Amino acid sequence: MIEFSHINKSYDGVMAVSDINFRVGEGELFGLIGPDGAGKSTTFRMLTTLILPDTGTITFADKDVVKDYLYVRSNVGYMPGTFSLYPDLTVEENLDFFATLFNTTVKENYDLIKDIYVQIEPFRNRRAGDLSGGMKQKLALCCALIHKPQVLVLDEPTTGVDAVSRKEFWDMLKRLKAGGLTILVSTAYMDEATLCDKIALIQSGHILGINTPQGITDSFDKQLFTVKHPAQYQLLQILQVHFGESRVQPFGDTVHVSLVQGESEATIRELLNIEGFEDATIAEATPTVEDCFMDLMLNADGI
Repeated sequence: MIEFSHINKSYDGVMAVSDINFRVGEGELFGLIGPDGAGKSTTFRMLTTLILPDTGTITFADKDVVKDYLYVRSNVGYMPGTFSLYPDLTVEENLDFFATLFNTTVKENYDLIKDIYVQIEPFRNRRAGDLSGGMKQKLALCCALIHKPQVLVLDEPTTGVDAVSRKEFWDMLKRLKAGGLTILVSTAYMDEATLCDKIALIQSGHILGINTPQGITDSFDKQLFTVKHPAQYQLLQILQVHFGESRVQPFGDTVHVSLVQGESEATIRELLNIEGFEDATIAEATPTVEDCFMDLMLNADGI
């Protein structure tokens, strides 16, 4: 359906993405996961024909996105990371405007957006700029879907949105995927990665790994322990000095420690006893996508 092949893009000599390669299958919910500045927006802007790659090719439904950009624009729904609708237009006016751009009407494709639009329909006469963050998000999604695209591209759609709206949004994506829509979404929230069919972990413009969320966590080749103590900062410093920063990371109100062959829970306990942390709690942990991302990022060569 969509394929990135050896894509490179730089700005003023600074590499934004380097040798990007991945494929998204039809009907797949694909996540591009990484922190701010990792290259997520640049990758999606090239797919949606807003910018051109320096080298490499991107194909969409077997068409080159550079040569056949009009086809791509007609068949992709794009929701950028910042709210980009017209704040002075009402909800209804924004939706009508975007439908008109694609030579269609809200009535013609209403079934596609119905489940989402009914939540904002009571505010249809309110200016878009006066909506809450969650309502703006729903309106932007409706506008991206109104022309019945083959692919929906969402650039960090849940950034700055409350937890309830985040959950509602992902529930909407699941329903859209169940209807056969191909979806690409980028996010810096590692917990959202588990909601995708397949994910690509990206940092500093490089793809660190591509797999299903389960496949990513299954590839973690170290034994992971969680360590907890009220003096968390001091605990973190002691563990990082001994095991190295690449294997010790803060995780909520605990510290995650990755052990290599020859080390065990007793290795951690012995160190903590020496340092006066005898009452620290140690427990074996199951790796998360965040643990895998940090491990790949901190141990990647040349990044």
